[in-house]
Amino acid sequence: MDTNDKIFSLDFEFELDDFQKDAAKCIDDGQSVVVCAPTGAGKTVIAEYAIKKALNNNQRVFYTTPLKALSNQKFHDFQEAFGQDRVGLLTGDTSINRNAQVVVMTTEVFRNMLYGTNLGKIEENLKNVKYVVLDEVHYMNDEQRGTVWEESIIYCPGNIQLVALSATFSNSQELTDWINTVHNKTKLIYTDFRPVPLKHFYFSPSDSKKLLPLIAPGGGVNSKIQPEKKEKYGTKFKPKNDSESYVLNLINLLYQKEMLPAIYFAFSRKKCDTYAEKCSKLNLLSDFEAKRLMTTIDEYILENPYLANSKQLECLYSGIASHHAGLLPGLKGLIERLFQEGLIKVVFATETLAAGINMPARSTIISSISKRTDTGHRLLTANEFLQMSGRAGRRGMDEVGYVTVVGTSFQTPDEVAELVTSAANPLESKFTPSYSMVLNLLQRFTKDESRELILKSFGYYSSSSRLKPLYVEQKQYQTRIDEIENFKCHYKLKNEDILKFNKAKNQYVQMRKLTNTLRKQAKQSGRKNAEEVNEYEQRTKAFLKEMEQSKCNNCKFYKKHIKSIEILDRLKNKHLRISKVIEYEKDIYWQRFLNLSDVLEEFSYLKDDYPTEIGISTACMRTENEIFFSELINKGVLNNLSPSELAGILCAVITEESRNDKFISKLPLSGTTRKVLSDARDILRKIYYVQKKHNAEVPLLLNAKFSPYIEFWVNGGEWDDLVKNMDVAEGDIVRVFKRTVDLLRQLTVIPNVPEDIARTASFTIDCINRDPITEIF
Repeated sequence: MDTNDKIFSLDFEFELDDFQKDAAKCIDDGQSVVVCAPTGAGKTVIAEYAIKKALNNNQRVFYTTPLKALSNQKFHDFQEAFGQDRVGLLTGDTSINRNAQVVVMTTEVFRNMLYGTNLGKIEENLKNVKYVVLDEVHYMNDEQRGTVWEESIIYCPGNIQLVALSATFSNSQELTDWINTVHNKTKLIYTDFRPVPLKHFYFSPSDSKKLLPLIAPGGGVNSKIQPEKKEKYGTKFKPKNDSESYVLNLINLLYQKEMLPAIYFAFSRKKCDTYAEKCSKLNLLSDFEAKRLMTTIDEYILENPYLANSKQLECLYSGIASHHAGLLPGLKGLIERLFQEGLIKVVFATETLAAGINMPARSTIISSISKRTDTGHRLLTANEFLQMSGRAGRRGMDEVGYVTVVGTSFQTPDEVAELVTSAANPLESKFTPSYSMVLNLLQRFTKDESRELILKSFGYYSSSSRLKPLYVEQKQYQTRIDEIENFKCHYKLKNEDILKFNKAKNQYVQMRKLTNTLRKQAKQSGRKNAEEVNEYEQRTKAFLKEMEQSKCNNCKFYKKHIKSIEILDRLKNKHLRISKVIEYEKDIYWQRFLNLSDVLEEFSYLKDDYPTEIGISTACMRTENEIFFSELINKGVLNNLSPSELAGILCAVITEESRNDKFISKLPLSGTTRKVLSDARDILRKIYYVQKKHNAEVPLLLNAKFSPYIEFWVNGGEWDDLVKNMDVAEGDIVRVFKRTVDLLRQLTVIPNVPEDIARTASFTIDCINRDPITEIF
């Protein structure tokens, strides 16, 4: 039978859990569905159910993921399950069988389709699409990319059923209600049930022969757990066991208790590498596993010879690995494959491994419940802890998963227990209008219609909870104002009467002081019955008489009352100010839209609320600051550049500033690139001042940190020679080179880009895309 005629059974080889059955029924009923379940609960089964229905009905499915690596993984999984001819892949730099019935793509690609940019017309892109699966929808929380998920949901046509899959978060019903409002009928399927339950343990480095249950049988922290102590070290306190040899003891302990394989989460690349090197001395593999591991690695190296000199290989041969963003993608792919095959027993990883990639383990180890950020140390959030701990327990392989938290002197056992038992955090909107969003919306809609779409954001919908602290403060001010204005005087006096008495009292006090001064001066000069003294005495008596006639003079509540009246104006001003802040914050998304529109208008990208020719071209761009990229093209800055020079400039445009930018490159930067960078800075400064004028905060990047490296590479340099001259991790270089390729690729498809620039960009891509930069499948 031709694979295109194959009918897929909607039954599975195993009994579905109740939440999976409920979600399948929603799909059958034509509803969209939000599925919130713990990591490893089996959410993918629901997506597979939708895919089978679509294939049987000759319809199409888009499966979106937040990561290219995850897209690649799903692409291969679905090809195996549904046939190669039925499954396609679309990422920023890859297009395979894009018209297939099942197309796996990054969420950014789907969002771009909805804008109808250079990916083709919206109607053609979405023809016959019945379902869109939004995997890892909790990525809406991501500071940089979260807005993509909101845009995708808002602009997705209502006839398409959404299948949103997410880890658990506390306001899942609010998200579902929002999708109900902006898309179509949507139901929440929520479960906190884990098919493989977790047991939590506490490991104390100062007593490294024990692994203690974290929670006592009756609840609360196990009384046998003692906080880690600090010992004096010079002028500072230094944690005990600073040699970190306890890591060896812990891994050995887990091995003896048959709790491996494990993912050990550390929060720095250096620690991951150091721990892996230490533990490579351990013998964790059977003879059969060791032989199979060696064969698998050697075969992989033959296919990817650039990895032959990797320092990581020594650890890998012992069944230990370090996994972080500083590694080459090809090496990470090997580690993930070996771990999935059970040939790696311990992976020391940064928290990025907790996001999406299919690498479940029997145990997860969390080295600390705090981590360093750009703004200092902070405790892990409940969601971060759940994502990492959720990797423990393999369905169908383990009856229980183990989570071990390593004690440190910077955290108490009580704090650990509180985090372990905490409920998930809420999902927060990161919706952010951009220049391309403004241009795309105004190309398709009027300004009023665009406002309606902007106000459909989850951020606006959830503004009541987002602004709750401000509402509380506003209410406190209003309550205090009402108390003062509604204060009932015992003598039924009005505030004006009390203020009049207070004024008379103050005048009396001043007049009495002045009269006493004049009396002393007259006495010193020997003048009795001085005329001015008599005059001021009479005026003082008049003020006193006026005071005595007021009922406030003997009222015990006077001081409290007048004090309240005096602060009333201040309270009203504060209330007015916070009310304005609330109104601004409620409308912050539309206000940002208008601010960006003003900038676009000043640069002639908009006219009469519609994109100009240059604006239409800019609408197709995807980068940190689309105006900057567009101006570089339109001002001729990119004209007549060699491939290496063009790569060097665009590399600077996508490179962010960081704390480690003080190093000096060992490779030279070409003279032409230096001159062009100077011209680019002039353009950047102009955009900066226009943005400041219109209160538009959009990043402007121009950092030539990696430009010498990419010039060397494009000019044919060898990777080994490049590595010798690098002060940064190989993985960081690969990531920057790939982002540069993404910008170069845009030059080949954006309308109205000069032909010579597009041609140079295409050639430059070919120069960059060689091992180890080439995408690993």
